[in-house]
Amino acid sequence: MKFEQHLALITIPSWSKYYLNYKHLKQVLYANASVSGEEFQVQFEREITKVNQHYCEQEESAQAQLDSLQAQWHADMEAGDKEVWKAKFTQLLQQLEHLADYTQACVTGCRKILKKADKVSGQTVSRTLGPMVASLRFAKPEADEELLREARAAWRKCIAVPALTAPTGPTVQQIVPEIATVTELDLAGFPAGQVSRVWVALAEDALGLPIRVPVIVARGATAGPVVGITAALHGEELNGIPVIHQLIGDVDLSTLHGTLVAVPVVNVPGFHLSQRGYADGADLNRVMPGKADGSSPEVYAYNLIHRITRHFEYHLDLHTASRGRVNSLYVRADLTDPRTARMARLQNPQIIVHNAGPGGSLRGASMQRGIAAICVEIGDPSRFQKYYSKNALLGITNILSQLRMVPDEQCVPKFTPVICSHSFWIYTRSGGILIVHPELATWVRAGEVIASVHSVFGDLVEEYFAPQDGVIVGKNIDPVCRSGNRILHLGIVGDSLPGVLNNGHL
Repeated sequence: MKFEQHLALITIPSWSKYYLNYKHLKQVLYANASVSGEEFQVQFEREITKVNQHYCEQEESAQAQLDSLQAQWHADMEAGDKEVWKAKFTQLLQQLEHLADYTQACVTGCRKILKKADKVSGQTVSRTLGPMVASLRFAKPEADEELLREARAAWRKCIAVPALTAPTGPTVQQIVPEIATVTELDLAGFPAGQVSRVWVALAEDALGLPIRVPVIVARGATAGPVVGITAALHGEELNGIPVIHQLIGDVDLSTLHGTLVAVPVVNVPGFHLSQRGYADGADLNRVMPGKADGSSPEVYAYNLIHRITRHFEYHLDLHTASRGRVNSLYVRADLTDPRTARMARLQNPQIIVHNAGPGGSLRGASMQRGIAAICVEIGDPSRFQKYYSKNALLGITNILSQLRMVPDEQCVPKFTPVICSHSFWIYTRSGGILIVHPELATWVRAGEVIASVHSVFGDLVEEYFAPQDGVIVGKNIDPVCRSGNRILHLGIVGDSLPGVLNNGHL
């Protein structure tokens, strides 16, 4: 994916016209043979002046609002006035967070277009224009960070956490109705036109108590396909959880044709421990379809499939990167299967990687049962990311629309996903301090430096180069590096699709 497409994904809509117009600058760059001369520099200066002016206006407005809100606050405010004050302060914090995201995107755009200008012109254009950018206020991240810190400190000071008081009534408060536990998911037994919640027991712990997974069943008013959505098969991969919550919250059961079955957390023991693997560390996505009389994770996997996922007709397995790594929004699917190829494109990801789903994976186990299944990778581990989640939800809605389960029209993406015939990870040979240079969802050319390893004393130990042209699907962000650590996940655009492919991604 090109940078301007990535920029479109992260742009704050109400500020869109104030962002660095990367696409326009690139057009000017390629239209002018003499980049060092005038037109590019004129246009570039105009763009960074626009960005800086918007930044300064927003910063000045936010500072004035912060001063005003701090002046308005007093401890004995009326309850209604206090709620209004809180709402205004919350809006201010959101504005400052948007400002931080805006500056980061524009600074990255400046760096990338100047790097491109150096390549196109054969000259060091960045040496002239780079310091010009660095001198502007929007390019000084400490400015908006300091203002955001000041606002958060003011919020904590004014809105003090109330002291705990001893309860005077019952010590346990029932927040939600008790949810039943079952050992088999009987979809026909759930009422039509309703959302039902149930615990499904898959195994027992050392006390003989059931290890249960949460399952949400949204049964439409009329019959139709059964679409299953699973998340957190790896216990630290959380972005799929809010996607499921939002989907279930938004669905109109009166117009839903068919049934949605959602499992917000598949790997409950791993979720409790905030770790990728099962309780014993085993990767559940390597032991599918499990065994009825196997090891602990194999029994858990076997019951997951036989008690829950076997009911699916279509399956979306939601993942993220693992700890220490970050991902683009991408889909792994068997593009030789028309059903999953269509699902992958409807998902509207940044990147689609062909992968037939080898044995051991949940997706592969579903495919072996004739269930059309894709894997959707939604950003980074151990966090919620609204931008990625929003686009993943849009893609799921597209699939439901194509299946005629919901009346919504399919959303046409702003860009065409990069379709990779295969992909692979590049690994380090040396240990030390790792720096990976390319950004997610950007292109690298064969021979381009992609990473460097320095010794703990700061000396360059080794540089790594792209073995061929490709797009950055994911990368390592952990600087602590041992021999054999992952560097980045490179997607390759090829002319044909391998029939059987096992590149380590399931």
